[in-house]
Parts: sequence; C-alpha cells; structure tokens
Amino acid sequence: MNKIANFFKHPKIFVITIIWMMVLVVLGTIEQKHFGLFAVQERYFSSWVIWFSLFPMPGGRLTLIIMLINLSFFFFNKSIWKLKKLGIVVLHFGGILLLVGGGLTAMFSSEGNMVIEEGDKSNHIEDYHYMELAIINTSAVDFDEFTIFDQPLLIKNNILTHENLNFEIEILNYLENCELDKRTSSPAIQYKGMLKNFMLKELKPEKEDNWNRPGIIYKISNSGTSTDGMYGIFLGQPVVQTISVNDNNYTIVLRRKRTYLPFSIGLIDFKKILHPGTDIPKSYSSDIILTENRAVRKILIQMNKPLRHKGYTFFQSSFIEGPDGETTVLAVVKNYGRLFPYISSIIMCVGLLFHMFQKLPDLFRKSREKIAV
Repeated sequence: MNKIANFFKHPKIFVITIIWMMVLVVLGTIEQKHFGLFAVQERYFSSWVIWFSLFPMPGGRLTLIIMLINLSFFFFNKSIWKLKKLGIVVLHFGGILLLVGGGLTAMFSSEGNMVIEEGDKSNHIEDYHYMELAIINTSAVDFDEFTIFDQPLLIKNNILTHENLNFEIEILNYLENCELDKRTSSPAIQYKGMLKNFMLKELKPEKEDNWNRPGIIYKISNSGTSTDGMYGIFLGQPVVQTISVNDNNYTIVLRRKRTYLPFSIGLIDFKKILHPGTDIPKSYSSDIILTENRAVRKILIQMNKPLRHKGYTFFQSSFIEGPDGETTVLAVVKNYGRLFPYISSIIMCVGLLFHMFQKLPDLFRKSREKIAV
C-alpha cells in the first residue's frame, strides 16, 4: 500500500497531467476552426480516450480523474500534517473541490433554450445538440399520449418498438444534415407521406452542430394496414406527419430533445432598447410570469440579470421578431456544480494567504541577515 500511495502522490503526475491538459487545449483551439466547438469539446474534453490514428491517449475526463487521484493521495503523506503545512493542505483541498465540481458539471449538467412568444407560455427546455423522435397518440379527447425515442436509438437499421404502439418503426437512415429535394419523377409505391413528392438530400454537416437540420428516413411495418411504407421527416418540418392505425391517430415529429419542468413560464412583454440611430440592440428584457402549483410570480429577466429557480438558470439570450409579435429566447442551464468554483477559489485563496503569512517571518529574517552581512 505504501508503494501504491507513493506512486500516486508523486508531484510529477500532477505536472504531467497539467502539461497534457495544456496540449489538449491547444489542439482543441486549433481544430475548433475546422470542426466547431461542440465536436471539439466532445472529442478532447468530454472523452475518456482520444485516438490519434492507432495510438490511444487519455482524454480530458481521464486526465482530470488522474489529477484528482494524485491530489487525493497527497493526504496520505504523513509529513504534511503539521501546522506549518496547513496552508498547503487547504490549497490541495480547494483544488480537489474544484475538480469535483467540474466532474459534476460535465456528467450531470444540461443546457438548452426556451422559446416563448408574447402571450404564450412554455414548460419545457429544448436541447441544443440532441434530438428525439416523438410519436404522439392524439386519439383521446382529454389528453395526448407521448412515446419518445432518444437520439442514441435513431441509428441506421435499428427497429423501434413500444407497448404504446401497434406498429414498428425501422430507421433506414439518419441524416445529420439534410435539405428537401423535389422529385422529378413518379415515386415508387412504397413511398408515403412527404416522400411521395420530395426526397431528403444528405448534406455535409455544418461546423457548428446546432446549425444542422437532421432528418430521418424510416419504415413503418406490421401495422396490418395501408399505413405500412417508407416515410421521411426532418427537424422543423412545417407540415407534421400524421398516420392512422386501427382507429388510433398518431403524429410523428423529429424535434430537439425536451426536458419538462415542474413549472411554466409565460411571456407578458418583450422589450428591447436600441443604440441611438441604429437597429442594433443595446439591451433587451422579458417580463414573465412564473406559474408553479397555482402560485403566480411576476419576474423581470434582463441581460446579465438571470432568473434562478429550482436549480435552473434562465438567461436573456436573444429574441426573434415576427409579423405577429416578438419572441424571447432564454438560454437555460442546470449546473449541479455551479457553486464549487466559488467555494474552491475562496478555500485556495485562504490556503495561499495562510501559507504566505507563515513564510513572512522567515523572509524578514533572511532579509535582515543579508543587511547585517
């Protein structure tokens, strides 16, 4: 055990991990120009292993785990448990808290946006990057039944089944980016819905992931009706795909992954202030109503003055102007490690100050000795 502790607490491990993180930052910064922020973040900083051709190297998460282990094993060193080393101990503890907070943020936090028109309200967040396929049974008068398939399931040749559905959906192709292309000839008999008049043409993915328009070509089978056939769908499709199977009516939508909230936000009024003589916004804000358990609260969200509620932070991000009114766009973040950087920074500052004050008498003594000589 002593040999293991001596190996993991060695200062060289910390130095190597710091240098490797610097290398990853440089590589990520260079490649961001070509592949976009999200792709680079996923490859270098949200990964456990990075493959350079046939050679595996530790990714950002694995590197920080090694750094965390190294800092933790520092406390196995008996020589540090002295009053004169207290500042160093506190400093290391603050560093561990900072890494733990970063891990919580990386593993569990989420971000997206909420788009609300004036006079409307919303109770869900749409993810920036991930999609979902929603099958909505609209047959009942009082409610709609939702069956959701997340993006990891939307892969080529995968068959989607669920007890709520009396048919199967086979994913024939998932297009990361696509556009509509009008057919110039009569379609084959198996094409249904939008595919009778259009094709989904695959495009090269955009540099920034949220600029893409994903699409799916899928096949409905085993319904026992004429509904069976090949269909197409894409993000933001203006006319939704509807089918009818055994007296059940379904709406099929490809949309950004939604996270539903235990409260709703309604937009009363959106305001913007322009720079004098220009159309450039100087600032903008949203008068909203937050409704939770029948309790209503009026709140103003402004730039640099977000709303924090139930662990979510709502930032005034941007807006959309339309012929029927204005729409606010709120960036929404749920960060489980939000307080850790503040707490760990305070702890590390205390540790540094304590260590510095402990060293001051020695520095003054050495200075006096030099003067005396």
